[in-house]
Amino acid sequence: MRALIISGGGSKGAFAGGIAEYLINDCCNKYELFVGCSTGCLLLPHLALGKIEKIKKIYTSVSQEDIFSISPFIIKKTKTGYDTKINHFNSVLSFIKGCPTFGESLNLRKLIKKSITSDEFDQLKEQNKKVILTVSNLSLNQIEYYNSMDCNHEDFCDWSWASSNYVPFMSLLTKNGFQYADGGFGNFVPISCAIENGATEIDVIILENEVQTMHLPEVKNAFSLLFRTFQFMKNTNNSKDIIIGKLIGMNQNIKINFYFTPEQLTDNPLIFDPTEMTQWWKDGYEYAKSRQPDSFCHIPQKEKKTTASQEVED
Repeated sequence: MRALIISGGGSKGAFAGGIAEYLINDCCNKYELFVGCSTGCLLLPHLALGKIEKIKKIYTSVSQEDIFSISPFIIKKTKTGYDTKINHFNSVLSFIKGCPTFGESLNLRKLIKKSITSDEFDQLKEQNKKVILTVSNLSLNQIEYYNSMDCNHEDFCDWSWASSNYVPFMSLLTKNGFQYADGGFGNFVPISCAIENGATEIDVIILENEVQTMHLPEVKNAFSLLFRTFQFMKNTNNSKDIIIGKLIGMNQNIKINFYFTPEQLTDNPLIFDPTEMTQWWKDGYEYAKSRQPDSFCHIPQKEKKTTASQEVED
């Protein structure tokens, strides 16, 4: 069984989408199992159904307003990137409403339910495409996985949303008496989950640099410090997840192909800029193409030539 895994990464999911487009459309890879967390959970149902253009349109047009109902940020674009500060008014508004977080991402929940329709969810089951979502149960302090084959549409949308909520900047899901948040807090790259569910060959898209060597700018406010600390802890867990996955794969003779981002895309993946994300999707496609020459794609030679000529005509 071939599996596709996509890590968390917020807006950087656009880069993963470009890689996946190449692997599915150009290499004709047939996946039966899809496992992910956070932004990976948002991409995978559409990729499983082959609706790449639909999710591409979403990822290259989404804005802050599509994600946050109450944004915790004040974002100012600069010549070198973005200057981000905490939005004190909105944070106070969240606390007045009784929210345990600085901001709320209710608009993301609406977007998920709108983009993954009930009919499309039924198609996943009919086609026997298993999409497994990773969430962090903060009440029980444990990682949980939810398979689309065992969920109804409403629950699937809830788990997708929970897995994407990077608390305390986004909403906290309370469901069945427990509180849930971003799956990346518990398992950023769920390789072991894919193996446990029968994967024998795995393509893993990791939205981080393989070697963390960047020098980040100086922290200037408490908000940036909190965000930087969370990023540090996530990157540390990320390394452990990859090492564990590699060891399990070696012991069970499972082929695992890794795709990292070749460079640091952004300091803040909670900034959703349609122009940037459109470019990242293109960059991801070209990066996968450079990493995966035609000779490694599962396409007959004649088909590859036809595809190439069509690209020239387009």
